Amino acid sequence: MSDLLVYMAKSLVNNPDEVNVKKTERGNTVIFELSVAPDDMGKIIGKNGKRAQAIRSIMKAKYLKTGKRVVVDIVG
Repeated sequence: MSDLLVYMAKSLVNNPDEVNVKKTERGNTVIFELSVAPDDMGKIIGKNGKRAQAIRSIMKAKYLKTGKRVVVDIVG
């Protein structure tokens, strides 16, 4: 599932080689920590956070059938 997040992030940034995703599961929650280059933070977050919200919504929809809660943290 983290492959989808990596694909989305790499398609949005100027430095795709610096995109990393760390996945952690805690009980009923799946946490994705998306790391990008500092100068690509704006491209991932988007205007008023719209892109970040869209990424989070897609990941939540992907995990809907599993019944797990999804958190996507974006770090630079």
